[in-house]
Parts: sequence; C-alpha cells; structure tokens
Amino acid sequence: MNPKRCLIEPGDLTTGEIFHLIGLANDILHRPEAYSDRCKGKLLASLFYEPSTRTKFSFDAAMLRLGGQVIGFSDPNTSSASKGETLADSARVVSCYSDVIVVRHPKEGAAKLIAQNADCPVINAGDGGHQHPTQTLTDLMTIQKHKGRLDNLTVGVCGDLKFGRTIHSLVSCLAQFDNLRFRFISPEELQMPSFVKDVLDRRGIAYEETNQLDQAIGSLDILYMSRVQRERFVSEEEYLRLKDYFILTEEKMALAKQDMIVMHPLPRVNEIQRDVDDDPRAVYFDQVRNGMYVRMALILFLLGLDKEAKA
Repeated sequence: MNPKRCLIEPGDLTTGEIFHLIGLANDILHRPEAYSDRCKGKLLASLFYEPSTRTKFSFDAAMLRLGGQVIGFSDPNTSSASKGETLADSARVVSCYSDVIVVRHPKEGAAKLIAQNADCPVINAGDGGHQHPTQTLTDLMTIQKHKGRLDNLTVGVCGDLKFGRTIHSLVSCLAQFDNLRFRFISPEELQMPSFVKDVLDRRGIAYEETNQLDQAIGSLDILYMSRVQRERFVSEEEYLRLKDYFILTEEKMALAKQDMIVMHPLPRVNEIQRDVDDDPRAVYFDQVRNGMYVRMALILFLLGLDKEAKA
C-alpha cells in the first residue's frame, strides 16, 4: 500500500480503479456484514471547514459501518484554524493521529495542500467551486446501476454550471468514457467554465449550450440537476434573480424519455418540484444511499484493505 495515495480530483483514479470501486461498493451494499470490522482500529479524521450534511454524515457513517472510528470537526471556529494555524501544519498534526483524512474547504486547492503535507491518505470532500471527486464516484455508481453503462450516453447538466463543483467533477470524469455527449443547460451568467470545456475539447467530445430545459430534455439519457448556490454569489440580488431560472416539473418530465434518469447531488431548494419525487426516473435519493457505500469502498482502497471479503 502506498500511504500517500490520495483522492483530490477524479483524474487521480484510472477507469479500471473506478470500476473496481463501483464493484466493491456494490458488494458491500449486498453483503455489509462481511465488511463490518474491516477498519477495526482505524481512525478517520473529518476536517470540514465548510458546512455539510450529506457528505460529512456519509463519510462518518461509512467509517463507522466498517468498524472504524471518527474524529474531527464541522466548524473551523472550534479548531486551531481560529488561532491562525496553517493548513500545512494542521495536516502534519492531524496525520499524526489518524489513518485517513477527509477534508472539505471553501478554497480551491486546499485539499491538495493538505495532501502534500499529511503522512496519510487524504480525500477531497469538496474544495470551493473546483472538485468533489467522491460525489463523482457516487454519481458514476448511480449511473452504472440505473443505466448499466458509463459510455454511449447523452448527459444533460442543468442549473448552476459555473460554480457547481459536483458538475465540474462529473463532466471531467465522464470524459474518460466512450461516445459521451453533453447538453449544458444554464442561464448565460452561470455557464460551464472554460476549464471544463477545455477538457472536452481536447478529447473531441461533443457538447451544446442552451438555456432551454424543455427543448433539451427529450434527447437526454441522464438529467443532472443542481441548485443555484447562494454561498457562491457575491451579490444577494444576483442570487435572487437567478435561483428560480430552471425548475423541473412533471410537465417537463413528460417530454423526457421513459428510461431517462434524474440525478441531483442535494440539497435541493426548489429546482425539482416535490411531485417529481414519485416519478420512478427520479433516482436522487438512491444516489445518496450509494454515496455511503462508494465511500466505504474508497476508504478500504486507500488503506489497502479492499480485497473482497469471503462469503
């Protein structure tokens, strides 16, 4: 095992490793008892410098269900960061106590800095508007589960494409697979940034940009919705103007393919109406469940404990 193997962005994993993690996560899902003490005696440090519910709970639950323990904080004001300690020093200190570190931070590049200074594996749980690789693994597991493949797909991403780190990670990662097409659906002010489109351009992957969800939805195999994130806006007025730009309704769902799936990293505000929850194509709550299992698989992988348990 390489103790410095980290996951900072989706590109840190090969496609073979991605399929390995998805397969392991599925095995854990179906045989959780076989993995219930795999991390006994191991400690995960959870460093959340930014608010989170799903991601933090998912990692904590993942480690606890593997038989390990969790330390950490969800408010930087309760850590030495409030005293002015640098991220580099925090990484060195925390890695003295723990076997793996999970970090979420509002600044891009923070997770990479911590990985460079820690003596144990580091997992990026979201850094600013940049990357969110474990959400990407969650998304890939969900797509594989419901579509049976990660290639030959038309994927629509809708909403806040400018600041949505989950979308940046997913699109960049899916670009590794064959015959993908993208529809970027957003207001002009929240279009996909050039660093993501550059990845697609280099790989010759087709994409279109539109501000018409109802016109694009009929061509999609996957619709990935996202919220307009208030915390990413400098101007409250600009946030209020754009937050309701796109809302997925039953009427729009009627225009979609019968086997299209709707995904969302959550939390949602009002971009998906509640009555869509009853549509069998809405898989976002299953997506949440998958996240715990794929994070269990990732923890085992980074700790070198990922050989499948015997039946």
